[in-house]
Amino acid sequence: MRITMIGSGYVGLVSGACLSDFGHDVVCVDKDAEKIAALEAGRMPIYEPGLAGLVGANVAAGRLRFTTALDAAVADADAIFIAVGTPSRRGDGHADLTYVFDAAREIAAAITGPTVVVTKSTVPVGTGDRVEEIFRTARPDILVAVVSNPEFLREGAAIGDFKRPDRIVIGTEDERARSVMRDVYRPLYLNESPILFTGRRTAELIKYAANAFLATKITFINEIADLCEATGANVQEVSRGIGLDNRIGAKFLHAGPGYGGSCFPKDTLALLKTAEDFETPLRIVEAVVQVNDTRKRAMGRKVIHALGGDARGKKVAVLGLTFKPNTDDMRDAPSLAIVQSLLDSGATVSGFDPEGMEMARALMPSITYCGDAYEAARGADAVVIVTEWDVFRALDLRRLAGLMADPVLVDLRNIYDPADVSRAGFAYSSVGR
Repeated sequence: MRITMIGSGYVGLVSGACLSDFGHDVVCVDKDAEKIAALEAGRMPIYEPGLAGLVGANVAAGRLRFTTALDAAVADADAIFIAVGTPSRRGDGHADLTYVFDAAREIAAAITGPTVVVTKSTVPVGTGDRVEEIFRTARPDILVAVVSNPEFLREGAAIGDFKRPDRIVIGTEDERARSVMRDVYRPLYLNESPILFTGRRTAELIKYAANAFLATKITFINEIADLCEATGANVQEVSRGIGLDNRIGAKFLHAGPGYGGSCFPKDTLALLKTAEDFETPLRIVEAVVQVNDTRKRAMGRKVIHALGGDARGKKVAVLGLTFKPNTDDMRDAPSLAIVQSLLDSGATVSGFDPEGMEMARALMPSITYCGDAYEAARGADAVVIVTEWDVFRALDLRRLAGLMADPVLVDLRNIYDPADVSRAGFAYSSVGR
């Protein structure tokens, strides 16, 4: 099939590369000429394990191309995917659909025959209706079916998620569009990946509901962690005890400094705004957003408490800056609030992240960036593990303690056994234990 992907960011690039690996002929379009030039030269705009190799192999095979020329890319396409950003709109939290609608208008001006336009971007309920109206108004002479096909890609595991998905959600009631979408995902039939056909509005809401539920699980176990600390219980054992219940499941029950990233923060806000527009308040999701925002600031206070209640004039080493491991994404990362809290309290901060420091420098210019964990810890009064990168799971704790002015370790991801850390000479603080 001939597939065009509008947008070569995280979702568009991963999706385009995977679809080309299935054997489809894929063109990825982006207005950023520098990004397209970098992709053509084999340089990835994001860090995602395995992506560079996947892109390179399919470019070499002639199945994947990059361009800034939308007109030529969509003219004869069998399916055109819109995979542009939908950030939170400044001021009210609504999803900013400017890029989606602009893409729809440009596609409408360039298509030459019947086609299927697929919204891959995360969009509020009813967006597909508005996109369809754009095509009806601009091109009443051409039959265009608008489909919702939300993505469920985890940063750091996106290629596996695309190729071995839990489910594929396709929102359309147009039989021709269903047939096209079956052909797009036919290579996954061998994996028996379930395809759920729904109405378009239902598909749009599935994405938001899924992210809100996962954000709720994270926030729930974080509040239970606070209760564990107050009562002397162990949140890791609580998580295991409830996660073994098949009705609950073990995933997203790891206590920590709160969720961040490109999806959960903006999608929960957008869902709340949709509920507000339809006068159906979502009190649980409201609480999740509020508790998560508070959580990040509380982790800064936790570090200050571990320093004896006063951070002024002290040095803190922060290990892990991205919102999760295996990505360079800094969007709404807990480290942002934690570092700002420390700086506001008079501390100096050094930091290290295996992949995120270039992105972090633009957001946190006031900290010192180091080459590894040991350099960051030199002369520090406390080390804080914020993101659970594998490289932090087997640190030489005695060496780390010997480099520090005061061996204090604040483990916000619970990756170490308290007894092991204590034997290495640290005063140790973790979450919910």
